[in-house]
Amino acid sequence: MKLFLKGERCYTEKCAIEKRNFVPGQHGKTRKQKLVGYGVQLREKQKVKRIYGVLEDQFRRYFEQAERTRGITGETLLQLLERRLDNVVYRTGFATSRAAARQLVRHGHFTVNGRKVDIPSFSVKVGDVLQVRASSRENAAILHAVEEVKGRGVPEWLSRDAEMGAKIASIPTREQINLPVQEQLIVELYSK
Repeated sequence: MKLFLKGERCYTEKCAIEKRNFVPGQHGKTRKQKLVGYGVQLREKQKVKRIYGVLEDQFRRYFEQAERTRGITGETLLQLLERRLDNVVYRTGFATSRAAARQLVRHGHFTVNGRKVDIPSFSVKVGDVLQVRASSRENAAILHAVEEVKGRGVPEWLSRDAEMGAKIASIPTREQINLPVQEQLIVELYSK
């Protein structure tokens, strides 16, 4: 399945899934995997982990936090992952992929509420203002991403302004998180 991990490359014919949509190896084209039960649940969890670029221990902590919070656990888990600073930078269009957004955040190109934040897992709240630092406004990677993302648009839970900034308008709902994920399978997997 295409997860759009490589940024703009995933929108061209150079995408690996477009070239070879089968598993590697001699028998990749002919052998079909049969996934049932645990395999389907594990595949779904791995998909979400790779989309957001989170390791197992960190993902487990997000799940435990979502479980403690009121509401539907699967939706809360996706909301927690969606509110990560590197994901917000990607969603607002300051980076072409989540990996690029993570690197830009680590290099200190962004401020949240006027303070420099260089932790990709920083969780933004409603009302937080994200800005590109003044010294980074001419950064080639950020300018390229802004041009590249004009067709993609910004989600409704974010509002982007003209001066290289964005505001978190609300917590994202499940309808606004447009990922091909069945979060209920992840909840079932961790509930065993």
